[in-house]
Amino acid sequence: MPKTSKARADLLKQLEETLRKVSAQSVLLSDTVAKIVGLNSTDLECLDLLEIAGPTTAGRLAEHVGLTTGAMTAVIDRLERAGFARRHRDPEDRRCVRVEALSRNFRHVSGLYRRLAESTARLHEEYDDRQLMLVVEYLTRALALAADHVAWLQTQRSPRQRNRTRGRRVRRIAPPSTAQILRT
Repeated sequence: MPKTSKARADLLKQLEETLRKVSAQSVLLSDTVAKIVGLNSTDLECLDLLEIAGPTTAGRLAEHVGLTTGAMTAVIDRLERAGFARRHRDPEDRRCVRVEALSRNFRHVSGLYRRLAESTARLHEEYDDRQLMLVVEYLTRALALAADHVAWLQTQRSPRQRNRTRGRRVRRIAPPSTAQILRT
């Protein structure tokens, strides 16, 4: 591994800390918005991903976020009851049920982000297209790494689970890579 200069090491430390702060702030923001609209954070994040993806199946959304299909069914049930999503039969394959975000109600959620979106748009003006493309490339690659890490974490067991299976061989099957799902 090449030797890293002190300046680069300091820069990488600052980048890592900044990404951690962005992640924490994102969680706090999501939790606050979720409470305002009467959802929990997981449901709000699933709604956001559903709005980005467009109509999709519950199974595909479950794979995308790393929930079981049963947990995703509960999320969709809550989103439907709250008026944020609906299920409908796929017109091309009546056996397939798709779920979609309801834009009229999603507008209320996006309105809570409007002030931040406007501030961020002003920040974007401070960077040229080349700089923004670099930011997008970096964040896209970092997102893929994080998704791969989530997929790996989902194969890990808690200390409590390990203690229950001590002495027994446990066969684990890794789930599909979340990064692969995000790219499709």
